Amino acid sequence: MLRVSSVCLSLIPALVLCGLDHKASQLWLQPLNETFLQTGAFPSEFLWGVGTAAFPTEGSWDADGKGESVWDRFTHHPRTSDSYLQWEEDLRSVQYLGVQFYSFSLSWTRLFPNGDATENPNAAGVEHYRRLIGRLRDLRVEPVVTLFHWDLPQVLQERSGGWLNRSMADAFADYAAFCFRTFGGEVRYWITMHNPFLLAVLGYGTGAHAPGVIGGHAEPFIAAHNLIRAHAKAWHVYDRHFRAHQHGKVSITLGSHWVEPHPGKASPANLELCLKSMDAVIGWFAEPIYGSGDYPESLKASHRGVIPEFTPQQKLSVKGTADFFSLAFGPETLRVGQGLAQFGQKVTLDLRSVLVWVRLMYGDPQVLVAESGWFSGASVGVEDTNALYLMKTFIIKVMQAVSVDGVRVFGYTAWSLVDGFEWNHGHSRRMGLFYIDFSQPERHRIPKTSAHFYRRVVRDNGFPADSARHIEGRFPCDFQFGVSESILQVHLYPFSPQFTDPHLYRWNYSGDGDLEPVTGVELHNQVQCSDFLYIQRHLFLLGVTGSSHYRFALDWTQLMPSANPSSVDAEKVRFYRCVLSELTRRGIQPVVTLYYPSLRSHSLGMPEPLHANGGWRNRSAVEAFVNYATFCYQEFGGFVQTWITINEPNRVMEADGGTAEDRRMVARHLLLAHAKAWRVYDTRFRRQQGAAVSFALHANWVEPANPFVEPHKAAQQDYLLFELGRFLDPVFEGRGNALIGFTDDEREELKGALDFIALNHFTTHLVSPLHNPNPPTPQNQDHRFSLIFDPNWQKSQRGQALVPWGLRRVLGWVKDRYGDGLPIIITASGVDDQESHNDQLRQRYIRDYLQEALKGFPTLLYTNPG
Repeated sequence: MLRVSSVCLSLIPALVLCGLDHKASQLWLQPLNETFLQTGAFPSEFLWGVGTAAFPTEGSWDADGKGESVWDRFTHHPRTSDSYLQWEEDLRSVQYLGVQFYSFSLSWTRLFPNGDATENPNAAGVEHYRRLIGRLRDLRVEPVVTLFHWDLPQVLQERSGGWLNRSMADAFADYAAFCFRTFGGEVRYWITMHNPFLLAVLGYGTGAHAPGVIGGHAEPFIAAHNLIRAHAKAWHVYDRHFRAHQHGKVSITLGSHWVEPHPGKASPANLELCLKSMDAVIGWFAEPIYGSGDYPESLKASHRGVIPEFTPQQKLSVKGTADFFSLAFGPETLRVGQGLAQFGQKVTLDLRSVLVWVRLMYGDPQVLVAESGWFSGASVGVEDTNALYLMKTFIIKVMQAVSVDGVRVFGYTAWSLVDGFEWNHGHSRRMGLFYIDFSQPERHRIPKTSAHFYRRVVRDNGFPADSARHIEGRFPCDFQFGVSESILQVHLYPFSPQFTDPHLYRWNYSGDGDLEPVTGVELHNQVQCSDFLYIQRHLFLLGVTGSSHYRFALDWTQLMPSANPSSVDAEKVRFYRCVLSELTRRGIQPVVTLYYPSLRSHSLGMPEPLHANGGWRNRSAVEAFVNYATFCYQEFGGFVQTWITINEPNRVMEADGGTAEDRRMVARHLLLAHAKAWRVYDTRFRRQQGAAVSFALHANWVEPANPFVEPHKAAQQDYLLFELGRFLDPVFEGRGNALIGFTDDEREELKGALDFIALNHFTTHLVSPLHNPNPPTPQNQDHRFSLIFDPNWQKSQRGQALVPWGLRRVLGWVKDRYGDGLPIIITASGVDDQESHNDQLRQRYIRDYLQEALKGFPTLLYTNPG
């Protein structure tokens, strides 16, 4: 019967109770070399493939003389992909991917309906597989053939108890000998059986898999013992009778999970449990075959009297019976492995660590990744974005294992070719690169986006780096480097009490060496700019960077608390004048922001009366800002050559909240405030002061989350227009923007109100349209996008992704849309780094992002947050 409920793994924790010490513990004690390698080519001889299994895909369970398998009985003969009938369409799908090999399994009962390979085979079954293998050869696609992928003949289960019976090893050897003899002339790679761990545990332990035996503690070990013996016998059959003239290789595909301690829980006892967890899955089968010829000591110690023992002769017979290491890393083994992670451990998708484990534990064998993939839900169609990124993650992990760790991986198998009936999960999961609509009789294969992605990986033999890689060069002489920060807080206290003490003192008047105040005399001291300790220390640190520019923001709430010029705080004005004059004296050019919205302030950095009156939703904020800007030009303009009116107006409207109409109004008023402030400067101050004025946009780049889907490509352009075009279009001649809406007079005022383009760039996101937004988005008023990170990108502790090429791409987008008429300034770019001194992350960020700025120059100024 079909069982799709979660599996109770009551026997599994018992497998990890005994102490053991392994050389591979260094994987946890000394983690792998940190690498963020995401681009590069695999070795030229690397093999790319795709795989399937007979039961989930072939169908025709009783056609042309086929017998019933345990899975046919267990699942009541379900609908599958009809690959027995549509094998040619499968091969067209294989051709589309461009892979070098196709891995598939033979159906034991299609060749021998009653399971007995000493009898005459089913001619139709033999002819089917001969056609399939021959056609693959014609297409120059290597067949990788698995003899047994769980679909045991039902007759053998009923007559002998299946894999609980020792005689199965001989029956399997007879079956293997027939297959080697019949097909071996065209097959170079044989797999005896696929992931026997799952068959033993789920088929003969929990009963979740066919044949559905709910056994005790002993049954899984007995089944595993006979599976290992059967594999070894089959290997020896090939080695003695066929290797010399067929020149093939034989292995067994073993499944694995990966387990590691939770952060902060890497105690010796916990590391020991991690080692035992690995022994209880992959080590259970790998140690007898690739290691000592016997089971891991942890299993034997925990289950003496339950786990079968190999005789000395059997150990010699089992040991070394694989010509390469064949590894399965799929969701089902990982799910079962979760049952082992109960002692401060966690199961992860770290395929790289598993591959290194194999190298360390089993003598650096050649490795074939024989199964790698993930599932999608039943409702997922051809757009399988999550599966695409998991595939990318797995392939990158393999690339890192090969390039960084020296693991000898020679091939990778994407799993699986087509959607099928996924074992005990039935049609609730989809594993295929090609979509099949099981409600339609034709069962056409339609490539999913993961198929398009994998095809590109195969074509490129990996992930080619950007054509413009690391370059050596210098920025132009007029390129300027700067440091930026947000609002520069006012610190009015001088560094010594002598500048605030009004008394006159005399020294040593009585010969005692003391200072004594002179009674009746008070002085009126004038504190000088050079007396402010904060300013001197702050600018000293700035000087250490060697920056030519310093960008900071004035505090509108402190300069004009009531938003009225009559409320100006003279002391705060004096402080900022001191900062500006000291910068000028040191030869550092200030870049001054008038309004820097702050989420730390409930008023978003506006004077409280303005915020209480509706903030930027109220037109009065426009005039108040123009008055404030005019005042700043008058007071500070002699020191400033670069002004930023408003920092990130595209973030202000989000922080303001409200309805879509409210946000549209906020954007409208912010742009008008800037334009009016720009025109005030242009008409009243520019001739005398000669500065440049702009606003600074938050300008992260976005890539389509799924580049093979048109709606995602459209979402990229829509998002960039919403984030950048919405604010830049109105100020460029001849461009309007329907997302905000302006009167004719306002459009005229906005045109040309920009002296340069200022961009704050920090990271890159993946963008996709939100599906079925509820409520629907009002047209031209708001957006509905979903932003995520590629899980393979390096991230900071706070989750910011480091994607240097995003900077160059956003510069290119702005240049393509708005031309070369105005210079571009990167007014902020940086990353959080929690290190107090050795801030390697920040250094890497600055170095790599400057590389991209150099490639994409026309930037005039690059400022990194200080």
